[in-house]
Amino acid sequence: MSTTGTAPRAGGRQNPLSVSQVVRASQEALEQTVGTVWVEGEVSALSQPSSGHLYFALSDRRSQLRCVMWRSDVARLRFRLENGLKLRCRGRLGIYERDGKFQFYAQMLEPAGLGADALALEQLRKKLAAEGLFDPARKVPLPALPRQIGVVTSRTGAAVVDIIRAVQRRFPVPILIADTRVQGAGARGQIVNALRLIYRAKVDVIILGRGGGSAADLNVFNEESVVRAVSKCPIPIISAVGHEVDTTLTDLVADHRAATPTAAGELAVPVLSDLTAALTKEESRLRREVELLIASGRQRVDQLSEQAHNRLSLRISGFRHAIAELARRAEVGHPRAKLTEHRAELRDLERRGAAAVERRLASARQSYGALAGRLESMSPLRVLERGYSITTKAGHVVADAGSVQPGDVVDVRLHQGRLECRVDAVRSGPEDRE
Repeated sequence: MSTTGTAPRAGGRQNPLSVSQVVRASQEALEQTVGTVWVEGEVSALSQPSSGHLYFALSDRRSQLRCVMWRSDVARLRFRLENGLKLRCRGRLGIYERDGKFQFYAQMLEPAGLGADALALEQLRKKLAAEGLFDPARKVPLPALPRQIGVVTSRTGAAVVDIIRAVQRRFPVPILIADTRVQGAGARGQIVNALRLIYRAKVDVIILGRGGGSAADLNVFNEESVVRAVSKCPIPIISAVGHEVDTTLTDLVADHRAATPTAAGELAVPVLSDLTAALTKEESRLRREVELLIASGRQRVDQLSEQAHNRLSLRISGFRHAIAELARRAEVGHPRAKLTEHRAELRDLERRGAAAVERRLASARQSYGALAGRLESMSPLRVLERGYSITTKAGHVVADAGSVQPGDVVDVRLHQGRLECRVDAVRSGPEDRE
């Protein structure tokens, strides 16, 4: 179109616009009239080539909008984009000049209805679960009686105090503390390093945790590197993060989970009084078995003695029958010489039979005494009755003077009662023996 008396307007029939001019003008019009907007829709046709850019479509029931997100903006995403995810996107509308395609240039994405942090956490949980990191079959049982406990937490926090108190109250064992930050910048790397160091210290069980806090305070225990470090540790780990209502990915991957740091300390060690009661019960059972064994041995000796006596009696009876038969024959034959000879043989047989009986009885008595003595000596209670004692330190029998130091407290078990002693000096050389 043109105006009378003027040059034809650009875009008129005489001076048409180029395709590039039309596309550029449309782009400028969109920027001036629409600018930055928020768009909500469902993700589909998701693609991420080697360039690192994201290409996808947002759609609702009626329409579909092609979208692109440049690599620099993708790097700031806190969750993984998936088809079917409902998003709220901030960006600008534009036209791709080469193809003349209308599309949306996304600058920021967030899940619609679910926060980005919550979505990222759920996505990580599903990923690790699919790898089997939370499988109960992977979990390592706790030792029945740990010799040393490792604790990975902040040495200035309340959690370490709660753990130490719980352990000392139930069953005092050495505690090795790996100090680390448990929230904020640098906490993730420090926790991973602390787990590595505490493993090298050869502890028997590890407690990883901290006291309560907000969800943001506990985020480091949801970090993938921390979760994987826990899963790779061959030593059983108790997770005690926050309070009972808090659940982190570290709780899921750990071998055992405690509701609080105090509960973790109680879970790591048994109760000393319970062990003492169990040992006392076992000692009583062993005493009854030994007494029963001795009684059974005595009964067996009596049986053997009776059997030997019966066998000797049978042999003597046989001898007497033989003698009687010889005497009868001699009487029938009435030869005086034979009679005298048979009488001598009879006296000899009687003497030999009596001697054999005495020897067998003496042998039986000697065997009985030896067996009874051996059975009696097998009783550990007789050792204590003779004035000996059993010395233990921290529940372990002290067999070598070199295993204790001056100042150590040891427990001495006597035949009647116990003594709690403190070591003043240690003498372990042969020259010290009396």
